[in-house]
Amino acid sequence: MSKATYFRRYWQLYALLSLPIIYFVIFRYGPMYGVQIAFKDFNLFQGIGGSEWIGFDAFREVFGMREFYSTLRNTFMLNFLDLLVSFPAPIILAIMLYEIRSVWFKKISQTILYIPHFISWVIIGGIVYQLFGNQSGMINGVLESLGLNPIPFLTEKNPWLITYLFTGVWQSAGWGTILYLAALTGVNRELFEAAEVDGATRLKKIRYITLPSIKPTIVTLLILNLGKMVSIGFDRPYIIGNTAVREYSDVLSTFVYRIGLESGQYTLATVVGLFQAVVGLVFILGSNYISKKVTGDGIL
Repeated sequence: MSKATYFRRYWQLYALLSLPIIYFVIFRYGPMYGVQIAFKDFNLFQGIGGSEWIGFDAFREVFGMREFYSTLRNTFMLNFLDLLVSFPAPIILAIMLYEIRSVWFKKISQTILYIPHFISWVIIGGIVYQLFGNQSGMINGVLESLGLNPIPFLTEKNPWLITYLFTGVWQSAGWGTILYLAALTGVNRELFEAAEVDGATRLKKIRYITLPSIKPTIVTLLILNLGKMVSIGFDRPYIIGNTAVREYSDVLSTFVYRIGLESGQYTLATVVGLFQAVVGLVFILGSNYISKKVTGDGIL
């Protein structure tokens, strides 16, 4: 079958494929034109093309900022701790849901667990302050009524860090189970039946059948998460953070917001964004290479 004949026969598939291609061209590759702002003394009125070329001067200025390194450290720290706490949570949750035999209870549980993903971080921030606030927080109100000292969940660094991490788990763990549950549906049930005949306990079936079956999915998602170690969402640290815990809550995304939108230093903000993209690419390629060497699995 010639290529032209194949295309005419399956033109609907190519038409569907064109939609994501158009999306990536417009919203992913198109904005790359603006990367040159990092190498120019960008003037909003002169535009990108009319701004003066300054080479790597902006990079030297950013890398000379003490604040840049503190926000970079916080970004790595929060992402690393998030990986330790949030990454295993959907795996454990998916296995627990998979082991439930009651169909109606499983559906209700999944629905309840998915809901936090669709709640805006602005609303979640309001919930966090209502629950964990020092003065008006429900939890501290209960502690005080019991004669206990209130816990500074949002005003001291270590309690804030724990609150930040477990808020992220609550928001993302349920939605993260979808891919793992999809992988688990492809596991051959005969393996479990054979293991049961051999006298394997439920924990042994999870260890020797369930986890190895979803290993490729775990490795793929781990590589993608490692690639995001230097990039971090703006919403969670900005909304939950405050000046009292700025030593931990100030990250690269909030740094870009301050120097870019608040101070109008678009060149410096673009430099930080480009730095995040390049380092993120290095992390993805590096983690993929290590994964192939250690486990034989990779995504590239």
